[in-house]
Amino acid sequence: MTRSVYVTGIDRGDGRQVVELGVMELLTRQVDRVGVFRPLVHDGPDRLFEVLRARYRLSQDPATVYGLDYHEANTLQAEQGTDELVSALVDRFHLVARDYDVVLVLGTDFAETQLPDELSLNARLANEFGASVLPVVGGRRQTAESVLAETRNAYRAYDGLGCDVLAMVTNRVARGDRDLIAERLAGRLPVPCWVVPDEPALSAPTVAQITQVLDGKVLLGDDSGLARDVLDFVFGGAMLPNLLKALTPGCLVVTPGDRADLVVGSLAAHSAGTPPIAGVLLTLNEAPRQEILTLASRLAPGTPVVSVAGNSFPTAERLFSLEGKLTAATPRKAETALGLFERYIDVADLSKRVSAPSSDRVTPMMFEHKLLQQARSDKRRVVLPEGTEERVLRAAEVLLRRGVCDLTLLGPVDAIRKKAADLGIDLGDAQLIDPARSELRDAFAERYARLRAHKGVTVELAYDVVSDANYFGTLMVQEGLADGMVSGSVHSTAATIRPAFEIIKTRDGGTSQGGASGGASLVSSVFFMCLADKVLVYGDCAINPDPDAEQLADIAVQSAATAARFGVQPRIAMLSYSTGTSGSGADVDKVREATELVRLRRPDLLVEGPIQYDAAVEPSVAATKLPGSKVAGQATVLVFPDLNTGNNTYKAVQRSAGAIAVGPVLQGLRKPVNDLSRGALVQDIVTTVAITAIQAQAQSPADRRPNGELSTP
Repeated sequence: MTRSVYVTGIDRGDGRQVVELGVMELLTRQVDRVGVFRPLVHDGPDRLFEVLRARYRLSQDPATVYGLDYHEANTLQAEQGTDELVSALVDRFHLVARDYDVVLVLGTDFAETQLPDELSLNARLANEFGASVLPVVGGRRQTAESVLAETRNAYRAYDGLGCDVLAMVTNRVARGDRDLIAERLAGRLPVPCWVVPDEPALSAPTVAQITQVLDGKVLLGDDSGLARDVLDFVFGGAMLPNLLKALTPGCLVVTPGDRADLVVGSLAAHSAGTPPIAGVLLTLNEAPRQEILTLASRLAPGTPVVSVAGNSFPTAERLFSLEGKLTAATPRKAETALGLFERYIDVADLSKRVSAPSSDRVTPMMFEHKLLQQARSDKRRVVLPEGTEERVLRAAEVLLRRGVCDLTLLGPVDAIRKKAADLGIDLGDAQLIDPARSELRDAFAERYARLRAHKGVTVELAYDVVSDANYFGTLMVQEGLADGMVSGSVHSTAATIRPAFEIIKTRDGGTSQGGASGGASLVSSVFFMCLADKVLVYGDCAINPDPDAEQLADIAVQSAATAARFGVQPRIAMLSYSTGTSGSGADVDKVREATELVRLRRPDLLVEGPIQYDAAVEPSVAATKLPGSKVAGQATVLVFPDLNTGNNTYKAVQRSAGAIAVGPVLQGLRKPVNDLSRGALVQDIVTTVAITAIQAQAQSPADRRPNGELSTP
């Protein structure tokens, strides 16, 4: 069983950081404690380890990450031989391996290392570490034939040196050659060969990186603007009309600092979204007058304007030699890298081959990783009504870069594009629709009027109602044009879920209340409470103030189904202030009756109640109060008797125990609609959208959207 994975290469420039980051993502999905070891390191901070430490909240002491620096290694090898060098590195590796479930080893980088036969050294280290090898072959600026030959030769080299080769990754190949290379490698070697195309955004420097290298001065711009990727350079010397024709998305306009017309014109074009630029770089150490800078800041808030001392020619030379770096300060590049890895690498196959030791612990990070992977496995379309909200746009970019789902954003299209341009956000293939101007509005008005005719709603009134983004988004879900909806970052819970009650309704055909048998008789909610080592499901903490026994049983059954759908084995605790037969009273009797209803409706479910919280989750208490129970002490689904108890408990656990609360996740609707907290962070939105997409995967085919694209707005 593999305890470590050694990612290595055959030469410099293979872009293997994409693979190293992807493997780390894979390992952290499986186990809680992942260590990192780089046998040899250059002077200065290690960029990739800083990325891993920030992204995966690693607690590993940085001093344990590295074996030796290259100077020490060269000296040791020259004076005492390769065996002594390897022995020293093996000793340092085992200092890490003893403390972690699995170790990711980052091989040497073949960059000015002065080590003889570096490939053989990596192979030997992998063997001595007991690590399986994942070689990466760089294919940038190479022909397809050359890439094919190098990949086959690299496999033979590592295999011939006795390595356990997990798979081969050919990286940074020309996009036009990618499919051909993959086809010709398929089945030609004893291990899988995955081919990853070159991605310009990964090698593109950010405005901040360019500013640092050129020792520039930031005249305008915020952190978001400085984080933009520079995909092209446009040098301004011509008249404004000619410059505007040359602008490309993501370009950096380089112009002498005295050309105020080009500065204002470029930023005006950016503001109009035709096209969005990365920023403006002013040469000659000159800057426009303050009134021009004031106008520029109003035209494109946040867009960087940077001044450098040199003239355009030497500046151009330095710009064309720059390459972007994946660092802790470029999280968007990390999302792009992971999206690339997950699209072109068979992660499920690689996960089996790695065979990292399984863990019973489920950390918040492991749970979040699993959600994204599950959503990505069968992509759905989710509509986001709050299309101009900054947090929603940032979450949308993450979701699109990671390939989690398809997205539709609602709002004035020009406003969405301008906001995205100002934030430097690439919305890729996201569908943008303005409900007020969409050709769907008439049909939606007629549909809503029919649904609400019993309430006296006319088509004229409905025409105004459906221009509301939440109603429009809900109708998209109802009509199969989207599979789910997420809203609430700037809207109230009522504004988000009222349209769902009116239009989508519950699975038994009701609205939010009712007692019909079969399906779901009401809408309820759960929170996934991600504790340090496990995930619990709390219901209902957000919707129903004082459910009766029938409704409480419905909540329990729904919550168990939701838990199972997200990989939590349901063991239901029906909570009360007494355990078993120790107490009596109306509140306890309600819980006791609800427990019996659950057993009657779903005899396959494990359920216990009434039971106190401590007896439900703590084995030592359970052994005293309910010995022999299959639920007590190990409950995973905790059903609260009323909203007051549930809401206060989840918040107390969240704040006092440092738990991450994911939700509320609505259940009982025929199609998924979920609400966000108005204080939701970007990661909260990403997670909720992933949950919504997974809920949509469980829909019957009849409820899914028809084939074909959305109507053009």
